[in-house]
Amino acid sequence: MKIVDNSSSLLALHKVTKVFQVGTFLSKVKIYAVRDVTLTIEEKPMVFTLVGESGSGKTTLANALLRVIAPTEGSILFLGRNIQEYKQSEFIRLVQPIFQNPYETFNPLKKVEVYFRSVINRLRIADHRGCAFEKVVDQALNSVALTWEEVRGKYLHEFSGGQLQRLSIARALMVNPKLLVADEPVSMLDASLRVFVLNLFRKLKEEKQLYVIYITHDLATAYYISDRIAVMLRGSVVEVGPAEKVLLTPLHPYTALLKESVPNPYKKQEKVEFQEQEEHVLEIEEYVGEGCKFVLRCPHAKDICKKEVPPDVSVDGAVVKCWLYK
Repeated sequence: MKIVDNSSSLLALHKVTKVFQVGTFLSKVKIYAVRDVTLTIEEKPMVFTLVGESGSGKTTLANALLRVIAPTEGSILFLGRNIQEYKQSEFIRLVQPIFQNPYETFNPLKKVEVYFRSVINRLRIADHRGCAFEKVVDQALNSVALTWEEVRGKYLHEFSGGQLQRLSIARALMVNPKLLVADEPVSMLDASLRVFVLNLFRKLKEEKQLYVIYITHDLATAYYISDRIAVMLRGSVVEVGPAEKVLLTPLHPYTALLKESVPNPYKKQEKVEFQEQEEHVLEIEEYVGEGCKFVLRCPHAKDICKKEVPPDVSVDGAVVKCWLYK
């Protein structure tokens, strides 16, 4: 996808590729988890969503943004600097993760406050802000509709799943970051709690001027929370633009299929066996070659789609990787 001026962007990804090698020493196979992703997120507080099915590469890309893994090729600039150039202490003050499973964030044998104290002491946050430990914790907890009195002295099992996810967010907020990277943060919560946490992200964006990268397979929550959306397929971004435009009037045939796969409670429709179709296509897509990864299912496929990677084309404020618009 097209890059704009890096000096005015929060994040700029240029031809980011991540290759994993699997197999034995004598017979290794390269798997492209992410391939030639070029994206720019402008420096304006927003919720930017990476949406795609399992295996689309969105979590691998998130891990690259968090420096959990390094790209095989390409570069990631954060505030104009390569993210690998930041010292670890500097980077974690700027970028914080929110994980899918809140139960894995905390040790059940330790009080939750132990993690808060560890973060604050390690980064000297209380000293840096000139305030006491309890005040720093209480400020972060208040941001997620909790209080220090509700949390102090308690263990993991004494909180609900929704409370634990809010505690995970509070832990991230204690360092006063600029960017949150949230990987499927509501997938393990029930419907009412999902809405609460999603509203919390929007509130943090507006009140704290935070940037949120939201990773999900769920188009309904993506539509609800997002300012901009990038749709991923087989490691590539195939469409990116304003959330309403991408999800209501999709350009790429794959995005259109994703939209159709979302059940409509007001419309009688046949069951869409989407996951089963995906697993079958995975077995035969290796033979497609260097063309479009959606060619075997695309109703608009042309000969060129099988042979060449589609170009990135700007269409009415969105960018789509598709030969239909060239």
